[in-house]
Amino acid sequence: MKKEKVYFGKGGRKEARANVKLAAGKGEIKINERKLEEYFPNKFLQEEVIKPLKVTESKEKFDILGRVTGGGINGQADALKLGIARALVAQDEKLREVLRKNDLLTRDPRMKERKKYGQKGARKRFQWTKR
Repeated sequence: MKKEKVYFGKGGRKEARANVKLAAGKGEIKINERKLEEYFPNKFLQEEVIKPLKVTESKEKFDILGRVTGGGINGQADALKLGIARALVAQDEKLREVLRKNDLLTRDPRMKERKKYGQKGARKRFQWTKR
């Protein structure tokens, strides 16, 4: 009995983290034990998550199992996208160039700016009164 090869990828965006398992299959995508359409009802986010598979033309070749924690729904979608792209590179190094050209291997460095003391938020200040 031959054991099938499984590839892993990790992704992150803001406070969201994703762990992705990629195995040979027929294109089934599960995120936190739920189907992609169930976890991300928004069509745009669904398209965003499967972008690395579309670019590499391997949507029907792999089954994907994703575990996502933290952040919001947009951050989680971006974290999954990066995790899938990294898992694809682990599976086949030749895909790196295609994914790099489509900017799918770069983690988005933007984070929330911290709140400063003596202020209401990161940039907003308390109202100034003259008297």
